[in-house]
Amino acid sequence: MNYPYDITFITINYNGFAETAELIGSLCQVVRSVSYEVIVVDNHSLHEEGRRLQEAFPQVTVICNDSNLGFAGANNVAVPRAQGRYLFFINNDTLVEEDHFDQLIQHIEANERMGLICPKLRFSWDNRPIQFAGFTPLSRFTLRNAAIGYGEEDKGQHDQPSPTPFAHGAAMMARREMLHKAGLMWEGYFLYFEEMDWSEQIRRSGYEIGYDPCQTVFHKESKTIGTGSPVKHYYMTRNRLLFAQRNRKGLTRLLCYAYLTFVSLCIHLPHLLFQGMKPQASSVWRGIKDFYTA
Repeated sequence: MNYPYDITFITINYNGFAETAELIGSLCQVVRSVSYEVIVVDNHSLHEEGRRLQEAFPQVTVICNDSNLGFAGANNVAVPRAQGRYLFFINNDTLVEEDHFDQLIQHIEANERMGLICPKLRFSWDNRPIQFAGFTPLSRFTLRNAAIGYGEEDKGQHDQPSPTPFAHGAAMMARREMLHKAGLMWEGYFLYFEEMDWSEQIRRSGYEIGYDPCQTVFHKESKTIGTGSPVKHYYMTRNRLLFAQRNRKGLTRLLCYAYLTFVSLCIHLPHLLFQGMKPQASSVWRGIKDFYTA
């Protein structure tokens, strides 16, 4: 099937008008190597931000949700409207300063099993250290892993493409055919772990995931909800258990439950209380309770 655009950039806006406008502006100013469209999904923001974005950028498609559908739900809404050969999911709190998207397409097309590919991510502050240059594998029971290069000054030490077991949700480009086989992101998480779960789903369907530093995206990170917010503590706690439920089996799953529950209740929650972070501690407790009582 022929598509009118090489890439559809999909981003979510939730009470982040300024950040979303800055991202759109950077794409419009920088991207020349490929044909593209931009879809903004407004996730029921206040103050009619979807309408304001449409007025500010008439060339952009804006979808306004009647409720907040979360990360996966909002991205999934955009997929049927996308007219690009590739779908590039990108956080609204990111910026693009260079255009090598044509190379990214060339690299994914060179491997028919490559279903998802991620650019290099660097933070936008200070000396703009690396945030992501691929992920390490996830530990079997603790469900922990690390972003390769995290916090390092970028001196070109991670400038070789490589496979990665997991994509980074801030910037990831999907092969359209892969979506038909692997499916869309599961919407039950609402926030956090969606791309980790989707990566498992993609690899189970027979596709690979890659990291390619030919393109860099700069990330402000956690502008929307804050790095230490109760919301983040709640969903990280609940969703790690949900991830175990969906992606581990038998005794391994039970051991994951035991470890994650013990760490949350006996280590993480008391530490937050000791630090005087009662709302965060309460969120950890609710995350555990909601998982086991759902």
